[in-house]
Amino acid sequence: MRSPRRAMCGSVLGLEAVVLALSSIVLITISRLPASAGLGTGLGLAAAAVLVAGLLRYEWAYFAGFAMQLAAIAVGVVAPAMFVLGIVFGALYTTAYLLGRKIEREQAARAGSPPDAGG
Repeated sequence: MRSPRRAMCGSVLGLEAVVLALSSIVLITISRLPASAGLGTGLGLAAAAVLVAGLLRYEWAYFAGFAMQLAAIAVGVVAPAMFVLGIVFGALYTTAYLLGRKIEREQAARAGSPPDAGG
């Protein structure tokens, strides 16, 4: 059975990747960053979100997902609107992680076995 935590956190990271890729335009126009820096930041973070979403089969990748949220918030130093987006996605990712763990524990209790640590 597929891990609900993996599915939910992966979905949040996938949506966040789209938003981060689109934020490249904001970084270039609003914050007056050079095009290469704006594209590198937005698309780099988007690629990292997709990579982390793909690695969620490993337990450590969930914590890399939390690091992604901090990186998205940190972009707010350059473009203040990213503070809001970073906090929103951080809250969504945290909720997905905690709710997914709760569902996994309940499924394991019903099945009478300990939850799978590998996700």
